Amino acid sequence: MKNPMFWALLTGMAILLIQQGLPVHSQGDSQTDNKVMDNITVRQGETVFLRCPQGDIVTHTAWLNRSSILYAGEDKWSVDPRVSLVTLNQEEFTIKIEDVDMTDEGPYICAVQTSRRPRTTSVHILIQVPPTIINLSKGIVVNEGSNVTLMCQASGKPEPSFTWKLLSPSGDLASEDEYLDIPSISRQRAGTYECTAVNDIATDVQTVEITVNYAPSVSEGRDVGVTLGQRGVLECEADAVPEADFEWYRDDRRIFNGFDGMEIEDAGQLSKLTFFNVSEADYGNYTCIAINKLGSSNTSFVLYEVIEPTSSTLLQGPGAVQDGNSGSMGTHVHTYTCLLLAILQFLLRF
Repeated sequence: MKNPMFWALLTGMAILLIQQGLPVHSQGDSQTDNKVMDNITVRQGETVFLRCPQGDIVTHTAWLNRSSILYAGEDKWSVDPRVSLVTLNQEEFTIKIEDVDMTDEGPYICAVQTSRRPRTTSVHILIQVPPTIINLSKGIVVNEGSNVTLMCQASGKPEPSFTWKLLSPSGDLASEDEYLDIPSISRQRAGTYECTAVNDIATDVQTVEITVNYAPSVSEGRDVGVTLGQRGVLECEADAVPEADFEWYRDDRRIFNGFDGMEIEDAGQLSKLTFFNVSEADYGNYTCIAINKLGSSNTSFVLYEVIEPTSSTLLQGPGAVQDGNSGSMGTHVHTYTCLLLAILQFLLRF
């Protein structure tokens, strides 16, 4: 089968056909012995079968790809292990290519030499490739008010389309483009952004994180009343990125942890100033300042005294009055009571 002269002529004819350009999506021409089959569309990684009808008395037959012979009859010329013979008989000549890739896309020709004359059957393989995101913006940290652009690029065939959306916290920000522009970004736009690349074959999804830095904002301080000798706590809460550092002041004097029996405890957005045994000297005005690299914010508190009621006050009840004549008043009440009882007994005799 490997007649050098014959296959040289056959290969030359195939190259000439390919260089002239093969029409696509057309049926065989009844006026000639050369037939163009419909395109074969296959997904990357799948197996494609190339079938060539034989008929008449075939003396030579071959499958060619561009300028190389894949199979000449039963003889394999291709060194590609993915290419193999499926069927060779009087009705058809079929080969297959496994695990197809983009390099397999293009024209293929089945050349047949019959007892009458040569003919060719040509087909064009189109490879579809699922999208793969190949270039995505990395996570970024920006200051509030900055302009931000995110980029998402993907390979694939057909060419993929893109969708951007804000996932966490969920929001209405979205885009249908490779690029997502966020002018003058606010802290509400910080979070996880998702890029989706999709074509007719599949979908690829990746995410990127945006961190927005902003100056501290401190919640309004709440005054606290504490009884002398009891435990008291002032709480200061600040919203900031990066997290704020806290400073406590009594009037204009800064307070440090352990100072005069006070404890300062910072945990994330919250700072606590604790008094374990409040004294007269502890009552007064306090200031909490939250600070990060973008600025600061402060709020004020008042620690004031709460007077506990005494036991004698509780027994008398509200509105009770005591003075120096309280003993004589008790005697008068007893006298009036006895007089009333005597009058009642006198009336009961009648």
